[in-house]
Formats: sequence, C-alpha cells, structure tokens
Amino acid sequence: MVGRHYRMSDHYEVGREKIREFARAVRGRHRAHWHEDAAWELGYDGLVAPPTFSSIIWPLLQRRMFDSVLTGYDISQVLQTEQRIRAHRPLVVGDQLRCDSYVESFRQVSDMDFMVIRNVLTNQYKELLQTAHTTVVARTDAEVATDLVTAVDGVIMSGEALSHRRDATRRSAGPPFDGGMIECFDEVLPDGGVDEAPVRVPRGLAFGELRIGTELPARVVPLSRGDLVNYAGVSGDSNPIHFSEHVAVAAGLPGVVSHGLLTMGLGASYLTDWLGDPAAISEYGVRFAGFAPVSAIRQCEIEFRGRVKALDPHRRAATIALTASSEGRKLFGRATAQVLLR
Repeated sequence: MVGRHYRMSDHYEVGREKIREFARAVRGRHRAHWHEDAAWELGYDGLVAPPTFSSIIWPLLQRRMFDSVLTGYDISQVLQTEQRIRAHRPLVVGDQLRCDSYVESFRQVSDMDFMVIRNVLTNQYKELLQTAHTTVVARTDAEVATDLVTAVDGVIMSGEALSHRRDATRRSAGPPFDGGMIECFDEVLPDGGVDEAPVRVPRGLAFGELRIGTELPARVVPLSRGDLVNYAGVSGDSNPIHFSEHVAVAAGLPGVVSHGLLTMGLGASYLTDWLGDPAAISEYGVRFAGFAPVSAIRQCEIEFRGRVKALDPHRRAATIALTASSEGRKLFGRATAQVLLR
C-alpha cells in the first residue's frame, strides 16, 4: 500500500457550532473561535477554528481507511505515536474539506506494524489548507490477547468491533461497501509552502519582543473524566481506553488516560493564547511519550511550558519548544511549533 492514494468519498463541512464545541474542549479562549466580529477584525469571513481542529478529520480519515483497506487490524489496538501538522491557512466556517491520504512508509518490528500516513486537506476551491503526517503503530490481530479483544468488544461503540468491521467488508447485497474511502489514480494534489498572503498577517506578539531562550508563562490545565468524555464526543475518538477502566487495564495501562490529541490541542491553545493570534501557528508537531491517567473521582493536572528555541528574522517567525507533564510524567517526547509574529 505504500505510495497508494485514498480519498474520503464525501467532504466534511466546517460548522460554526462545531468550532465552538472544539474550542471549548481544548480550552481555546481567543474570541475569533467564538465571535464573528473578532474573526472579521482579523480578516476572516467566519469563526476561525483552533489550530488542531483537523484532529477531528485525521482520525475520521484513518478509521475509514482501516474500515475499507486495512481491515486486518483491531482499531482499539492502533496507537498514534506522532502527529505533525503544517498549516497553509486556518480553517474557517464554511470550508468544505476534501481529505486525501497516502501511506508513506511501513515497517514491521516483532508483532508491531509501524505506518506513516500523509494526510492532505483542501477546500471546495482546491486551495491547500493543511498537510499532516501521522505515525501509527498497530498490533497484528493474531497477537492481540483474547481477554483484551473481549473487553473492547463489550464497550466499544456499536459496529466498531473487529468482527463487525470484517462482516461489513463482506456485504453481498446492495452497492459495494467502500467505508467512505475511495482509491485515486490520476490526480496530483497541490504541494506548496506556507501561504503568507495578507489574510495571514500576524496580529499577535511582535518579533522584537522575543529573544532566544525566552520562557513562556507556565499554564496548568485540569482534566476530569467529564472532559475526556466531552472530547471523545466532539472529536469522534471512540477508543475505550479513554473511558473504560476495564479496557485500559486490559491494555496494560494504569487506568483511563487522556487522549494524546487532546493534550496536543491544549498545547496549541496554550500557544495561541500567549501569542494573541488564533492563526499564528504555521507548523506544529508532537511525538507522544506518555499518557496522563485521569481518575474517576478527581481531576488530574497537565502543566504546559514553552521556550523560544530559534528566531527567523526573514520570515518574522519563531520556533517554540513545548513540554507537557502530569504528576511527574512526561507526555511529549518532542514537541515544537513554528509561529508567525508581527
């Protein structure tokens, strides 16, 4: 499958209330996520989505790929280890997103399959919006413990158990089942640099305000089981390790843990709030190193910190190194963001 090209067979339309729901889930405080007048002041026609809003789209695309062309894996055993996003322009209300996906590399280590998937977002005008690279690791189904499979099948959303997905691919009645995914053979997608047209003029911090080594103010974010359930509903991430103690323990975890992409989204909000500009992040990448356990009876806390790692006077941009930790656990193995400055 390496090098093959797949596309979601329908587009995803970015909605006003969905942006607000996602901003609430990742603690995005900028007024342009919530109020049209604030977005208009920045030059946009509608609400601006938080930088990681596309984390709704990428898992949706990947699930459809696992439903239609990677059917040998148990979705509950697919773990995302790294996510990198390059933003060519922010997502706004009314964008009709077309999602394309390529398997860029594959390697097998023992009973683990490692895949790097390149995902591309364009809109109804064929404008390039985001390019993302997702690294996932999947256990081969033959090696998955029976008790874990049983635990997952008992709590996962109806229709998403491995046996149900396999049955769906063998449907004989009606039109062929494509899982919402089609393979493409003849269309080349755009592949350009970060768009810095006037609409992207940064409105936040000035370049002259920063120095290499400048420390960002720390932020502590509380997370409860309610926050995890809310994010699961908003993002569509139905992995039961984020709500079922039984499944989490069977998977070898200490208990229910936070979503990696939720932590990544909280980190993006931490940055944009500091910058004062919801569209200032041009590149953002996180290698996930650990999970934050979330008790059923009390909140956990995630602490975010940042430091200016490099400055680019030509682009008036900065590279920020981020850290996230919870109860002494390091959540990010490596996390950096490139941000545009006035």
